[in-house]
Amino acid sequence: MGAPPANVLSIAMIVPVTEAEGPGKRFALWFQGCPLRCPGCCNPEMLPFDGGHQTALDEVMTAIAAAMPLGIEGITLLGGEPSAHSSGASRLARRVREFDLSVMVFTGFTLEELRTRRDPHIDDLLAHTDILVDGRYERDLPDTTRRWIGSTNQRIHFLTDRYAADDPRWQESNTLELRLVDGEVTINGFPAKRAMAAWKRGAP
Repeated sequence: MGAPPANVLSIAMIVPVTEAEGPGKRFALWFQGCPLRCPGCCNPEMLPFDGGHQTALDEVMTAIAAAMPLGIEGITLLGGEPSAHSSGASRLARRVREFDLSVMVFTGFTLEELRTRRDPHIDDLLAHTDILVDGRYERDLPDTTRRWIGSTNQRIHFLTDRYAADDPRWQESNTLELRLVDGEVTINGFPAKRAMAAWKRGAP
């Protein structure tokens, strides 16, 4: 499957307002498609590049604008793998600056790997990212001390001065959110292992 046009995003899921995917209330967007296959990935259904919803960037911006009165302070890009969708992701990150929103990105690649690619779209995405969480998920190294972080090998990069490592929100407990959307239960956040196991078994 070829990459969608730059003004179209391949989206697996959107949560317009969440407190489980980064500091404050955030608009979270999961991309459909990831070239990595980290054992124990919590979103295996988002790994294939086929599927998802092909959504115009303008439509996503309209949804973000609609969420702003609800108090969001930024967007969070997850997946899937945002850097595998760098053309659209960078345009999205650039445009949310018009709303003075922050940008947080989760990637399975390291910052060094991303910069070594010399990809102008990835470079532009990084230039418009405030917080980058990098590194492959290692299921045998669960992180129990940092909020929003999956495994201890992953790193947090504060790429602007908008956030800082001493923000007390990084030390709060993780949050699991459940929603009923069109008759289906959706779950996002960082649950305990037993809660994740129940979800994967299809528990209501």
